[in-house]
Amino acid sequence: MRNTDKKLVLDVMNLKTYFYTEEGVVKAIDGVDFQVREGEIVGIVGESGCGKTVTSLSIMGLIASPGKVVEGDILFDNQNLRKLSIAELGKIRGNRISMIFQQPQTSLSPVFTVGEQVAEVLEIHEQLSKQENWDRAVDMLRQVGIPAPEIKAHAYPHEMSGGQAQRVMIAMALLMGPKLLIADEPTTALDVTIQAQIMDLMRDLNQEMGTAIVLITHDLGVIAEMADWVAVMYAGRIVEQTSVETLFDEPLHPYTKGLIGSIPILGVLKERLDVIPGNVPNLVNLPQGCTFAPRCEARLEHQMGICEKEMPDLVKFKYGHEVRCWLYRDHDDHKAPLRMKTNAT
Repeated sequence: MRNTDKKLVLDVMNLKTYFYTEEGVVKAIDGVDFQVREGEIVGIVGESGCGKTVTSLSIMGLIASPGKVVEGDILFDNQNLRKLSIAELGKIRGNRISMIFQQPQTSLSPVFTVGEQVAEVLEIHEQLSKQENWDRAVDMLRQVGIPAPEIKAHAYPHEMSGGQAQRVMIAMALLMGPKLLIADEPTTALDVTIQAQIMDLMRDLNQEMGTAIVLITHDLGVIAEMADWVAVMYAGRIVEQTSVETLFDEPLHPYTKGLIGSIPILGVLKERLDVIPGNVPNLVNLPQGCTFAPRCEARLEHQMGICEKEMPDLVKFKYGHEVRCWLYRDHDDHKAPLRMKTNAT
């Protein structure tokens, strides 16, 4: 059960971000709601194209044309980021809120040393001497586990391994001691050993510095290891959110069950892995009703095809567990879910 005594750091309410293209309006995220509390790690998980990265960029105010945040509120420390000017947002971004991007080698400038790029964060937000900026940059590289940081600070990004480049990105993100860190697929393209090291580093920094983290990933294994609270996204909406323990012990949404069922289990041999049938829908031409209905093997077998006609709301199940599915529309702590149509029935 979620600890609601902790102070809210981030409160995202009814967030909608659309992209206006020649093919039509892409509803990349369409009414997203979630919260992050002090010291909490909140995972956002889903297939590619479900809106995870757009959600993070919307929070950071980094949506570029033809995209636009068209509706919703983003409260950070009770301050609505959507109502701030570019200059006001610039004082918060990289300072009180930081982000780690997917590809460290492409996120770092190839023409400056990593030490110069880390020190630049201090130049923007602090009034220190050039030597003080450099010394603090080197010290932060040391804290994130860069070997021989006094030497590595003079290296260029292409001279570093993928794992070291990601550690540089983490150093830049944590240099100002942010209250909130957004990590977008921080272990993408890293080998398994380096992935584990980066996850351990982020967990240690979360525990030692108390930084709240939004962890965006498609990897449920990372979610199981790292997150306290999880939001599952599909086609621009959150379809389920709950504690990490409950998600794996008692998943509700058919999409969540499909994601969990597709994870290979060590020691269990299958001729074929379980998969979710079909593909993520075209966000320009979303199906009517529940967007997951065309792929869902648990559609209601009665109710006049309601799954294909109407989009369900995100409703509370119990203990803060929320789900967007017609199977649970009449559910409370004393009622059972509606009958599911599955391969077994």
